[in-house]
Amino acid sequence: MFKARKFILRAPVRTIKIKRKRSSVSLKRQMLLLKIALHQEKDETREMLVIYRQYTKGQASKQQLAKANEQFLDVLKGIGLGVFAVMPFAPITIPVVIKVGQWVGVDILPSSFSDLKTRRR
Repeated sequence: MFKARKFILRAPVRTIKIKRKRSSVSLKRQMLLLKIALHQEKDETREMLVIYRQYTKGQASKQQLAKANEQFLDVLKGIGLGVFAVMPFAPITIPVVIKVGQWVGVDILPSSFSDLKTRRR
């Protein structure tokens, strides 16, 4: 009887520890995905600036310029999301805006974040 009672008292503590560990691992995974996406955006933006510099010297091709313009649109998307980040209730408004954008058919997230979402599935 005493052993069973001791086990019953330990079980909730154990499940709480397991849930805490699981949420900690999930948070770390999400932060790593965010780090990867931000690093990819940084690299693409640097490449865009190099292409624009080459364009001013007349050394960039049309394909390179199209790629740079596409990245420039991603930068503008990121700035647009930044506006929502400084608003009150940002943890609520940003997911709502992204979901409404998906319903309407507008891609609000920059390409590196959209790529991560498709890779996770």
